[in-house]
Amino acid sequence: MMRNLKLVLAYDGTDFHGWQFQPGLRTVQDCLEKALRRTLRHRVAVLGCSRTDSGVHAASYVANLYTTTTAPILGISHSVGSRLPKDMSLVHMREVPLTFHATRSAISKLYRYRIYNTTGRPAEQFLQRYVYHCWQALDIEQMRRAARCWVGKHDFTSFASAGNHRRSNVRTIHGIEVYRVGLEIRIDVEGDGFLYKQVRNMVGTLCEVGRGKWTVDRASALLAAKDRTQAGPTAPARGLCLQWVRYDLPNLPPPSPDLLAKAQNAVPPVGAQRAHVDARPMSTAPTLPGGDTTEEPSA
Repeated sequence: MMRNLKLVLAYDGTDFHGWQFQPGLRTVQDCLEKALRRTLRHRVAVLGCSRTDSGVHAASYVANLYTTTTAPILGISHSVGSRLPKDMSLVHMREVPLTFHATRSAISKLYRYRIYNTTGRPAEQFLQRYVYHCWQALDIEQMRRAARCWVGKHDFTSFASAGNHRRSNVRTIHGIEVYRVGLEIRIDVEGDGFLYKQVRNMVGTLCEVGRGKWTVDRASALLAAKDRTQAGPTAPARGLCLQWVRYDLPNLPPPSPDLLAKAQNAVPPVGAQRAHVDARPMSTAPTLPGGDTTEEPSA
């Protein structure tokens, strides 16, 4: 019987080359799949909720995978967690309906960006891996006013970096909160989805407004411009963290009879397949037939 497992991960992205597998590089997906293969004893294909960039962190990253193991969830969770590197943690694992998809089933996501806004360097607080240091004073009220211009459903082409290949650049931003916590300015952006480096480009633009280089009107005009060169610089990856992803599990669509039949007839690998699973450097395991393997781009 095929089972669908939902995983919630936390990781320090500093020493990872992003989420997605890249030959010869240390990535979150590669480390996770290695731990899963050694626990489940079969190849796996893990689907993540977002292809986070090199240096981007996560407090609650969601992924899912299909497995034929009959082992209890608690045992799988303990085994996988013990095999992860020290800069990764398996926060939670549970079995979910077969139709759950880490990206497509998401209702909204919240990214947090942290700006260390003082003349002293963040090394004083041991935060240099997790914040962007802006030594110039930022006007937080002006940044709030600019951020309000982007709440709602808009075409965010001006905030999509090169490498964005989405058919539509229209996204809905549910809210943007700009607030202070001690020496930090934090920017929380919640939306139904994000374009490539959208949040970091929005933060770079807000910093231009906050330091007085641009007016609030400039921030509003960027939506109509639909021109990346008109927006601010891309803020560094180290200040960005995926805080959470929201789902509505009770209202997922039911699996089709064909999907149920294929899941029911799936059997775990035996013999040589189990013995040599660790020799395979990357997962080539298929998802269930008809499954969508597209992941959200990095924000």
